[in-house]
Amino acid sequence: MTALADQHCAPCNADTAPLDANDANARLKQLSDRWAIDAEGQLVAELEFKNYGATVAFVNAVAYIARCEKHHPDITFGYNNCEIALITHAIDGLSDNDFIVAARVDRLLDDA
Repeated sequence: MTALADQHCAPCNADTAPLDANDANARLKQLSDRWAIDAEGQLVAELEFKNYGATVAFVNAVAYIARCEKHHPDITFGYNNCEIALITHAIDGLSDNDFIVAARVDRLLDDA
């Protein structure tokens, strides 16, 4: 299987089935331990940084990844923290796209 971070997001529509719990958990194991599936079914990571500049630089890099992949997480951030939440809104559930973006975020953090 190709590493998630090397894959690209594919368009989803209302006919695309969300991943079932077993498939989502199998993909979760391919990510760092930064990620979890929350009670609302979103793929989430809570991250901390040295300062505001580092946080904003990271958020901008994630925004660039999201734009390139055409798959956009919800991002909230403060002085030295950031939360990323991924879900495929078109299917109201998790898709491969969520895990691909999460893997690219992992790669970004690992390379920093």
